[in-house]
Amino acid sequence: MEKFDLIIIGSGPGGYVAAIRASQLGLKTAVVEKSEIGGVCLNWGCIPTKALLKSAHIYAEIKSAAKFGISVSEVKPDFQKIIKRSRTVASQVSKGVEFLFKKNNITLLKGTGKIVNKNTVEITNQDDTITANTDYIIIATGARSRQLPGLEIDGEKIIGYRQAMTLTEQPSEMLVIGSGAIGVELASFYALLGTKITIVELLPRIVPTEDEEISAELEKHLKRQRIKIYTSSTVENINTEGDKITATIKTPDGEVSITVDKIFSAVGITPNTENLGLENVGIETEKGRIKVNEFYQTNIVNIFAIGDVINTPALAHVASAEGITAVEYIAGLNPQPIDYSHIPAGIFTHPEIASVGLREHQAREKGINYRVGKFPYSALGKSTAIGNRDGFVKLLFDEEDHLIGAHIIGENATDMIAELVVAMNGNVSGKQILKTIHPHPTLSEAIMEAAAAAHNEAIHI
Repeated sequence: MEKFDLIIIGSGPGGYVAAIRASQLGLKTAVVEKSEIGGVCLNWGCIPTKALLKSAHIYAEIKSAAKFGISVSEVKPDFQKIIKRSRTVASQVSKGVEFLFKKNNITLLKGTGKIVNKNTVEITNQDDTITANTDYIIIATGARSRQLPGLEIDGEKIIGYRQAMTLTEQPSEMLVIGSGAIGVELASFYALLGTKITIVELLPRIVPTEDEEISAELEKHLKRQRIKIYTSSTVENINTEGDKITATIKTPDGEVSITVDKIFSAVGITPNTENLGLENVGIETEKGRIKVNEFYQTNIVNIFAIGDVINTPALAHVASAEGITAVEYIAGLNPQPIDYSHIPAGIFTHPEIASVGLREHQAREKGINYRVGKFPYSALGKSTAIGNRDGFVKLLFDEEDHLIGAHIIGENATDMIAELVVAMNGNVSGKQILKTIHPHPTLSEAIMEAAAAAHNEAIHI
């Protein structure tokens, strides 16, 4: 039986990052992985979806080439080649992580991991079963698509994110249930390629975790992409007999019946905590998620859990940060706990969305006295030059001029948000942001101008 300092179950963005940091700190580390290295994010989520969206965005830009003075006689997407490219990109990134494992002397144990006792992990694959001994364990097994009763994913007519990224033929019509990041991103991808998309959202607005103005702005743009949107609505009945699917949608205005080729269920995720052997050591859970302290330690002192299996935001970069914090705690470095109020989020629709901190309705609910600075992309020279003037930057400041919320919708939003995360972490004031000289012409000038608008000093509006 081989002995390790640390065994990590799962190689997603939480697991593999934790493994590399552990190796840097001198811990003999192994990672248990039953499927592709990199987990869902690298192979079926973050990375391949962005590859798909890039193809769709290029197609949309080429179709509008005439406004840039470029004549194009004919352009059409090759759906199968688009899918193939996204799988190639995912494979390349996964192989990159495999290289990092070798570079950092991390042992990869292929198979399904199960905790036998607090110091032993059993690894089972199609060939055999082995056990490994360890001082510490980190559970980083991620999550899978949530299943709705009556809308169980069959992989053919009712599909989840994996099937949505690997279809062999482009559907002519698709119903998307759920308007979170996964739902709207893939809805946007298919709509840009010409699929007729209908989105059904249970809550009163799409991307319901975002700021209300951001939700309204995205809905406007998705409708421009000819996406039909039903909010405060549910799918009441489906009929999968025959080649097509008939779905009945209950809306505030009555029932609507539509016929589609595919139903894409994007109603959230379920943590992968079954069959891990949690009961063997008495690890405590709550509503299917593992209970941990601020350093991701379970009630079993040498076993930790990070990422989608615990009750924190289900984001790849959050899992990575949690993995680093857990490993540094194990190594005795006394890391600072993560401040979850400063976690950025991004949605890679067209246009992109990015946010950090409080939404305006949350600030109101908390009774915070705040002021808003807002600046439209349409007032930027750079956005006019590149032909994409849609979107805005919205900043919230409290009475002491601290940045408490930042929201961007528009080109490069997901890249621009990092400046505001740094500002929030550093307690930078609105005055300091507006006095920070931003390069011209850039989209980032909208951040400076939004801060200026909050202080009635905006120049270009």
